[in-house]
Amino acid sequence: RRKLRSDVAAAFPNLSAEQLSEFIPNKEELNVIKIYSHKGEAVTVYMNHRNPILFEVEKALYPTVYTLWVYPDLLPAFSTWSPVLQKLAGGADLMLPGVVVPPSGFPQVEQGTLCAVTLVGNRAPVAIAVATMSTAEMVAAGMKGKGFAVLHTYLDHLWEHGDKSCPPTLAPLGPDCAAKEGTGDEEEQEGNKPVSSSSPAPGQPVDIRDLSLKEQDSCGELGKEELPENRAAEPVENASTEEQQEAEDSRTPQEQMDALLTQCFFHALKCKVKKSELPLLTSTFLRSHMFSCCPAGQQLDIKKSSYKKFSKFLQYMQNQKILQVKELNKGVESIVEVDWKHPDIRAFAVPEGLSSASAAQDSKSEEREQVYHAPEIIPLYGVSTKMIPLFQESGHRKGSILSSSEVRNIIINYVKTNELVHEANKNFVKVNAILCDCLLDKSEQDEISHLTWDDLLSRCLERLQPLHQVTFFGQDPVVRKGTIEPIDITIAQRSSNKKVTIIKNLELYGLDPQSVANILQQKVQASATLTPVPGAKDRAQVQIQGNQIHHLAKMLLEEFQLPRKYIQGLEKAPKLGRKK
Repeated sequence: RRKLRSDVAAAFPNLSAEQLSEFIPNKEELNVIKIYSHKGEAVTVYMNHRNPILFEVEKALYPTVYTLWVYPDLLPAFSTWSPVLQKLAGGADLMLPGVVVPPSGFPQVEQGTLCAVTLVGNRAPVAIAVATMSTAEMVAAGMKGKGFAVLHTYLDHLWEHGDKSCPPTLAPLGPDCAAKEGTGDEEEQEGNKPVSSSSPAPGQPVDIRDLSLKEQDSCGELGKEELPENRAAEPVENASTEEQQEAEDSRTPQEQMDALLTQCFFHALKCKVKKSELPLLTSTFLRSHMFSCCPAGQQLDIKKSSYKKFSKFLQYMQNQKILQVKELNKGVESIVEVDWKHPDIRAFAVPEGLSSASAAQDSKSEEREQVYHAPEIIPLYGVSTKMIPLFQESGHRKGSILSSSEVRNIIINYVKTNELVHEANKNFVKVNAILCDCLLDKSEQDEISHLTWDDLLSRCLERLQPLHQVTFFGQDPVVRKGTIEPIDITIAQRSSNKKVTIIKNLELYGLDPQSVANILQQKVQASATLTPVPGAKDRAQVQIQGNQIHHLAKMLLEEFQLPRKYIQGLEKAPKLGRKK
């Protein structure tokens, strides 16, 4: 017991002598059990009051969530969103896109530092993890990749060895709740002190799904009091119309634009956006939802507001716990979560002139527009230097872009104009000097004097520069070089003989990799992650556990209506066993 106390003191120097004696008591019963992890590692667990308080792996001591609920400031803490907890408890590590950036910034940690993981709005840790990189490296990586290797979580088997209690509700100590803590009441002053075993946590244990909501509501109200100029102007029942008009006139143009921006934001969230649309690209949210909420006679201009950029405005709303924004690629952000019960959303009233009926009708029409439409892909051909003599008679120069039917018509007209059709057999075309130079290899020029029509056309298409035109729904056509890469589906082998399905090139077809990952995750109930595509800038690939090609084929071919020729790897689907 004395050695254990000295080991704990060395591992956690933040503990005071009094807290250490409470943590490892002299006279109370302390049990030691040995369990084995899924990997076969021996784990020593120290039990006190029926709860595991420490576990030891390879001579390293780690606290359990029961211990951190008593000493929540024992480890540097990083926050994530409530839905992530289920994935962590299932064995997933914490990825950096799921880590919430607090207004005060991250705690400074180094690679290998033991950290606590909390949920937004509640300081009670729900997981213990080891940082895979330093804080500076996380920021330098653009908050992408794996940030923490999770060792133990609330709801896992180690937690089940205890009394299975739920995390307490501990108020955050961040700046969002500074006004609440500064009122001078005794209860609020106690919220600033570290929780010990002698002072119970404020509030009774509650269901984990309610943890973030309560704190978000309280912090959201405080944010509204601190920055009233950034909130939509709400109608005051007792104020006259003249007084409201005078208040509006007294505002600067920038303040008026801030109010209009916030009004359109809450109007779009309350009447336009549906939960089924999430994740939603921020550009789509602004263009298709917020602009349509702008009152007649007014124009929404982000640059004339105090935020200057829409991303900064959304970052402010994220700090107010109203929504969560995630960066998919460089410069491409998506709204992944909205707190529909937030008091600011509930309190917003639709301005006069925009009735709820018309808003609901607009929402339905926009919801139909948000349905994925497969792009129209047309192969094109550019006139190369070698093929100029063949196409200059028809008025085309180097770089001219033609469709396959246009190429066919030009070749047919050239053959007929130059009387190259074989007299005895019209299925053959005589090869003149230009056709010989353009279409025949050097080894063939002395041997071939006639070509079939099919051979002539295929040789011509092969020697033209390949291009393709992509037309997305509601957008102008885009011409790109080369042939379009198909959606590539591969199966890879991981440790313990486990298989994963990897999907690439979704962006080329207007598909958001994060959205595809979320849909697959719901359909197959398996962990899905995004990783950068090696050698491709700003491209991501979806990786999901198991061989999921059957589900992918159904989604891409039936739901998204993509042609099979643009999907590669469907033949690798597992063979279904015969039903008995």
